[in-house]
Amino acid sequence: MTIDLANPDLYTTEARFEMWREYVAADAKIWSEPGLSPSGFWSVFSHRDVSAVLSPKAPFTSEYGMMIGFDAEHRDSSGGRMLVVSEGGWHAALKKLIGPFLSRLRAPELESVLRREVDEIIERLRSADSTDVALEIGPRLPASIVCEVIGVPIGEREQLIELTNHAFGGEESSFDKMTPAEAHTEILFYFHELIERRQREPGTDLVSAMLADGQLSTEDVLINCDNVLIGGNETTRHAVTGAFHAFQSFPGLLDALHADPELTDRAVEELVRWTSPAAHVLRVATEDCVIGGQPIRKGQAVVAWLSAANRDEGVFPDPHTFRPDRTPNRHLGFGTGPHHCLGAALARVELRELLRRLPAEARAVGPRGPVSWLRSNLVQGYRSLPVAVEWR
Repeated sequence: MTIDLANPDLYTTEARFEMWREYVAADAKIWSEPGLSPSGFWSVFSHRDVSAVLSPKAPFTSEYGMMIGFDAEHRDSSGGRMLVVSEGGWHAALKKLIGPFLSRLRAPELESVLRREVDEIIERLRSADSTDVALEIGPRLPASIVCEVIGVPIGEREQLIELTNHAFGGEESSFDKMTPAEAHTEILFYFHELIERRQREPGTDLVSAMLADGQLSTEDVLINCDNVLIGGNETTRHAVTGAFHAFQSFPGLLDALHADPELTDRAVEELVRWTSPAAHVLRVATEDCVIGGQPIRKGQAVVAWLSAANRDEGVFPDPHTFRPDRTPNRHLGFGTGPHHCLGAALARVELRELLRRLPAEARAVGPRGPVSWLRSNLVQGYRSLPVAVEWR
């Protein structure tokens, strides 16, 4: 079977869940001919196959790129330099340098920022009859934390959040000031200016630490700032929005979390599984190999659909239902293996604070318009989610 799974139109409705269910049930390995991806790619969907591709011992690399469109003949120019598309010693060095800024140990330093942002989210929701969570709420919490980590001054954060929303918000036409590519270029220009400032006036932020390390060129610092911004913002924002979608779709959820705050940690894991904002990751085979019975040739790209694996009925009974007490929950929302998301700990802290505070104050979340999904094969996220909140 062949289908161009790079086509972003496939992911603008919830029909994709049925598509993935069929592929997982059939234990499918699908070849997408050259099209939106120049050389074509294999796709795997089951929890077992996705885990196998991402295993530390699997003969695959991310250095050619980690998303559809890249392969051995069309490589990412950041390959071997940016954290998410590097391997071996350089990857280990970047993890050692960047990891502490995104770790659970960093959470106490960010606690005041986190609480302030959640306070502002609740205040914003209370002040309006209806709110489009995807536009007005989802982006704020992760962006504020990432900006704090990178060292973006408070007065410059709104501009960066707006640029980020546009640059990585899927193939949308709602932002008429510039194209997504132009917005991304503006972000890189901004980081270049920030790096020059930190060279003159070092601080305690990530940019200053990368500059002080001595192993990274200015361009290395620039592209890894970009990596942290995208990784720390783009996935978590859709999990935040997805929390409101879950509250809307499963009316007893808010009361369950309000009645038993001990469920919060498990509900965070279920939120990451149920939303699966990172739809896929790509790897390129470093040798001829076999995945789930399918021969893969050296140099071929394989796309691991995390969002499909996280609804694998063989691993997650009743996978389309949000179960706050789901256990075990071996989701792959943060990936697995050596490229397990470095920002997972901070994402969990952000989502935990939201799932702790909101059920204490909100009784119900209701729809004020249809759910609209991003037109994107990379980010499973929301273009629009208008809601009304009923308060306790």
